[in-house]
Amino acid sequence: MTETTQRRWWFWIGFGVITLLIAGGVSYLASSDPDGLDSATLQGCEVVESADGEELQGDCIAQHAEEHSLAGSPLADYALGGQDGTGGLAGIVGVVVTVLVAGVLFWFIARSRGRAPTQSGD
Repeated sequence: MTETTQRRWWFWIGFGVITLLIAGGVSYLASSDPDGLDSATLQGCEVVESADGEELQGDCIAQHAEEHSLAGSPLADYALGGQDGTGGLAGIVGVVVTVLVAGVLFWFIARSRGRAPTQSGD
């Protein structure tokens, strides 16, 4: 293995470690309180506990909101399986999946551009 190849591998290993540390660490610092958009859509309503869960009373934009089709997915609400305290792990899983999907796509793009174009009509 050449020195350039070794440096490249060490760069990617360092990049991966730092990325995972940031994803896992910063995810634990994320607020579970509603963000600005959520707060704005809830203006004019009150969240009330009922037998069926939380309900909105009043007049606000959020009353017209529907559940997202991926709301039951494993990484919904920035947690694994909806469990509290798993935000860091969900961040790490999200980064790993994103890097893998992007890596595969970039690999296919690089391979397709590396092929010589075929000549037609000669």
